[in-house]
Amino acid sequence: MKVFITGATGVMGRSAVSTLLAAGHHVFGLARSASTAAQVESMGATPVSGGLFDPDGLVEAFAGCEAVCNLATHVPVGYAALRPGAWRVNDRIRAEGSRLVAEAARAAGVRRLVQESVSVVYADAGEEWIDERSPVVTNRAAEPMVLAESHAQSFAGCSRDSVVLRLGGIVGDDEYTRWRLARARAGQPIGVGPPDAWVHIIHTDDVGTAVLAALTAPSGIYNVGAAPVRRRELAQTLAGAVGRDRSSFMSRTMVRLGGERLELLTRSQRVSSTSFAKATGWKPEHRELSPSWVQSLVADAV
Repeated sequence: MKVFITGATGVMGRSAVSTLLAAGHHVFGLARSASTAAQVESMGATPVSGGLFDPDGLVEAFAGCEAVCNLATHVPVGYAALRPGAWRVNDRIRAEGSRLVAEAARAAGVRRLVQESVSVVYADAGEEWIDERSPVVTNRAAEPMVLAESHAQSFAGCSRDSVVLRLGGIVGDDEYTRWRLARARAGQPIGVGPPDAWVHIIHTDDVGTAVLAALTAPSGIYNVGAAPVRRRELAQTLAGAVGRDRSSFMSRTMVRLGGERLELLTRSQRVSSTSFAKATGWKPEHRELSPSWVQSLVADAV
């Protein structure tokens, strides 16, 4: 299958490219610059010059592809995420970029669209399990994610399929995990929200296998991740990986200063991925959180 990936050089994109290539698919990646094109090519995919906000260029780029996977994001890392305007680019990618991708894919005759999303859009459910029927609570921070889902869903119909993947928080070889490990090593707080609250997570490598599985999934929204864990367990696992006996959490004052962005990360979300597993047979290789998820990054956590 010819598969086009936007965001091919990002954390999710790299995982998807390697997995799809290994499965025998022909993979194309959007490249805004010569350096990005070189990176796409180095991964074994075919770079296609263009930008996410160029409608005509996207139609031309998608022509001949059977599936488009929109994995483009620009998520700020660490305290940079709290600066005014820090999320402007990422919000535009999700709210406007997703619409342009869906419209271009339709115009190009693409038959399947896979859109990344995040499970933090669900309401705080305490100890209850969350599935795809559970309520979503939208604030200004979550609205671009919900819009991206809506644009993808509008693509479905007339022999077209759209699959939205509500991923857990990525833990593994990504910049946010590296930042948290470095802070843990320095004895700084890395937890957010109530320590006993549940958090939905996914290993970096399992993002790629989920995208592969989405190429054959029925249209719909699916939760995708490993077994949920308590926030305390996640923080302690990261701290323990860098030799710290204890982990700590951000103060309530700091969380309040983070506003609606951090509020999303304080919700208790015991998310089930059963529906996706039943629909596709997908199972994460990394089913339960362990120090092995970040072991290869420990030496860099300085």
